[in-house]
Amino acid sequence: MLEPLSPAERALLLRVAREAIAANLAIGASACVTDAEGLLRDRQAGAFVTIRCGGELRGCIGDLDGGPILEVVRHCAVAAASSDPRFSRVTAAEWPAVDLEISVLGALEPVDEVTTIEIGRHGLIVEHGRRRGLLLPQVATEWGWDRETFLAHTCRKAGLPPDAWRKGAQVFRFEADVFADEWSGTRNDQLP
Repeated sequence: MLEPLSPAERALLLRVAREAIAANLAIGASACVTDAEGLLRDRQAGAFVTIRCGGELRGCIGDLDGGPILEVVRHCAVAAASSDPRFSRVTAAEWPAVDLEISVLGALEPVDEVTTIEIGRHGLIVEHGRRRGLLLPQVATEWGWDRETFLAHTCRKAGLPPDAWRKGAQVFRFEADVFADEWSGTRNDQLP
């Protein structure tokens, strides 16, 4: 079971992500937020940072391998804003409408029986050969998918047929602590 972060830890990670993006856009101070109180000193985890602008997805990049969570979030935030191949870079003009969501990942668990996958609780990874697809736990809930639809979309994300999970592809599940800042419309260009 994934141990959720405290409100203070969540706030720190959101601030780290926001400041890293602002620095990358050259509209804020350098990305120097530190864990002064040692809130996350020993926390090692993988994470994803999702960026929405005006409610629309603008980037989502993650790191499954994990490491010191502050560094993982800092790196993923900048990459989501500047390197997601599906989107152009987030611009300074979009900054006032940017919302951030962070998903801190728990351990990967192999799935032997798909009935153990819980919609809204588990994210999925499907692997076959060199192909790998991942969808975060909140995706199935946001789209109203059932378990089999979630599996099919994760297979498609890997570039596999939608039924690859039935035909030898490996399936893994994971939990995530998901939280957002949702500042758009309520902030100016200043950092919290």
